Amino acid sequence: MDPRRSESAEWADVWLGIDVGSDIALSNAIAREIIHAGLVNREFVDHATSGFEEFAAHVESCTLEWAEGITGVPADAIRSLAHAYAKAPTAQLCWTLGITEHHNATDNVVSLINLSLLTGHVGRYGSGLVPIRGQNNVQGGGDMGSLPNKLPGFQDVTDDEARGKFETKWNASIPAVPGWHVTQMFDAMETGELTAMYVIGENPAQSEADTGRTIDLLEGLDHLVVQDIFLTKTAAMADVVFPAAVGWSETEGTATSSERRVQRIRKAVEPPGEARDDVEIFGMLARELGSDWPRQSAEEIWDELRTLSPMHGGMSYERLESLGGLQWPCPTEDHPGTKFLHAWLWEDPMPRDPAAFSLVEWVPPIDPLDDQFPIRLTTGRRLDGYNTGVQSGGYRSPIRHGAVIDISPEEGRSLDIVEGEMVEVTSRRGSIHVPVRLAHGLRKGLVFMAIHSPDDVDVNILTLDAWDPKSGTAEFKATAVRIDKINAS
Repeated sequence: MDPRRSESAEWADVWLGIDVGSDIALSNAIAREIIHAGLVNREFVDHATSGFEEFAAHVESCTLEWAEGITGVPADAIRSLAHAYAKAPTAQLCWTLGITEHHNATDNVVSLINLSLLTGHVGRYGSGLVPIRGQNNVQGGGDMGSLPNKLPGFQDVTDDEARGKFETKWNASIPAVPGWHVTQMFDAMETGELTAMYVIGENPAQSEADTGRTIDLLEGLDHLVVQDIFLTKTAAMADVVFPAAVGWSETEGTATSSERRVQRIRKAVEPPGEARDDVEIFGMLARELGSDWPRQSAEEIWDELRTLSPMHGGMSYERLESLGGLQWPCPTEDHPGTKFLHAWLWEDPMPRDPAAFSLVEWVPPIDPLDDQFPIRLTTGRRLDGYNTGVQSGGYRSPIRHGAVIDISPEEGRSLDIVEGEMVEVTSRRGSIHVPVRLAHGLRKGLVFMAIHSPDDVDVNILTLDAWDPKSGTAEFKATAVRIDKINAS
């Protein structure tokens, strides 16, 4: 399911070319069809879930024909998918930023969870819910507490007992209220509540939506510190830059995959020049600020974590080495790790409260299409690119298209635009000039730009910074634009 006929779609048995931002409508219609066709896994639903009757009533109006009108996917195709998914012996729902970079990102994910609960495709071999990460240690970052409302091990900062053990170990107080996520930080810059920022391994000057506003706010800070392996555009704006070591080859430590598998990272080479391990930089800074910060090895830091995060308690370096990694939760050194995170849903008796169905409504994208902005722009990655191109942009690739806007041949004919022609693309926030590439994987009314070449053409000048109130993620995927010939006269 993808608005574009992407490289992945070309391998598929079926491609559903969904309209941007209509995911919940599709999920709710699939759910209704599964219920009406008698394909619900009632044994699993009765045993492991709650709220089924309310959920069934909630999706009753989400007919196949209603969903076709919103999603652009034929009703028969939605019906076939619903039956195939429900009847499959095993099935996985995998998603990437196409689901999560919307103003209703969390609800998009929850709508998929509902489908897994209806069918029992969760918590067992070959079936499950699979968020596909963009790099190797995204999961590990969240596990270690890089979320504004969580301590390491996903322990809530509002939990007095959990927070207390960290305060005792660290001999420091921890705020009892969640911090800001990135989007809230930029809002706080605008109001003057946030006047200094320490950016580690990110390039917000080019990765955030509505980059015109983003850069203005970064330039207005009293102090900006950037710690990174390259001099990014954000680092070039900083008052202080700390050159960091490359995590996968120049440091010791661990990385955690999307399947929760913690594995060892081993230093292969020394970092160049003045570059230092992140941990060393933190320690040096802390000591300059007057803290008695100890000098610890990566293993000593990991062992400290194991005393504070119950889900990592049994993961000694020795076990990680000998077993090639372990999956959390792994609370003790005789625990084998947890192969299936939600296997407990199949246990009898249930060890915890059942999984609840969620009632989510489809709502359209924030940026509406109209006569002035009639075309939907969606952004994303290409196979050979990486985020803002800082790491991948320095290397040649035979499949790289560079900074272009993909439009369908039909769109090209309608606008009298040919391959390679420079056009002006305008949204409600700004304009850019970019060459055209005709792409057969798009339909008329939908255009695409990759995010990897902001130094050449910054697509995030166009994107909207409206964000999901539950996750804080901006709506990168659904921008309303118009395309004009530059030399139309």
